[in-house]
Amino acid sequence: MSFKDNLLKKIEIDQLARRVIQSLKLPDTGGKFDKVSMQKILAIGEYPTRRERDMDLYILENTAEKKKILVLDNGLAIYHTTIEDVCMRKSPSVREMISIRNTIKILNDKDVILSKKEDSVRTVQADVTKGLDLAYTETDIEQIEKEGQASLESRYADGVLEALSLFAELLDYREAPKAFQVTHHKILGSLQTKENNETVFGPIVTYSMARNTLKLIDTPIGSFDKEKVAFFRQVIDGRADAAMEGLPVFKYLKSSVPEYKGKD
Repeated sequence: MSFKDNLLKKIEIDQLARRVIQSLKLPDTGGKFDKVSMQKILAIGEYPTRRERDMDLYILENTAEKKKILVLDNGLAIYHTTIEDVCMRKSPSVREMISIRNTIKILNDKDVILSKKEDSVRTVQADVTKGLDLAYTETDIEQIEKEGQASLESRYADGVLEALSLFAELLDYREAPKAFQVTHHKILGSLQTKENNETVFGPIVTYSMARNTLKLIDTPIGSFDKEKVAFFRQVIDGRADAAMEGLPVFKYLKSSVPEYKGKD
């Protein structure tokens, strides 16, 4: 795949992982998690899968008799043991439970569990992502710039949003925090939190999907600075001038990407 395709795949993996982790934190899910999103991550990783007894098992590492095995249930535990041992511990038969030794293993599986829940999601996320070639050239970045500009000129919002998401990944820009969120706008920027819990956001890129306008505020704005937050709102509404607007914003984003690496 091309660099752009690989970067889009990483963005997809990260989004899916965030959904799963968020579902694990929600108190009103009754202990259930976003199984569909987790299955999509595992499918991208192309892990061997087994249906044993009443469980879906994913083999994360299969180099020896003892394997790294993820059980796709609410616990999302990753085991380092055999498939047979996982089956006995997770879904034992009556015959297996008769053994005192097995009962001890069933009641205490800390000796074979590597991680659970969020930690397991992050483990799989990192493992799937490391298989992507994310080295890029200057040409790769120029292509994203040109495609973003072409989409803006043709009023193709999905293309603009895709280019912005790619640059956001390259520049570690984040979605706007609450104080900077505006309906029908995609707002991205560098995000930091001070010791006093003030959010500092910027440089800020804003895209109005309704008006097809792309703007840049190049100076960071603190969430406690009412005057600057008001200025941000004025830029959004067109009552104040942005540092840059339109096609040059993509040129600015391209120039902000760290020097290309890994490829000739």
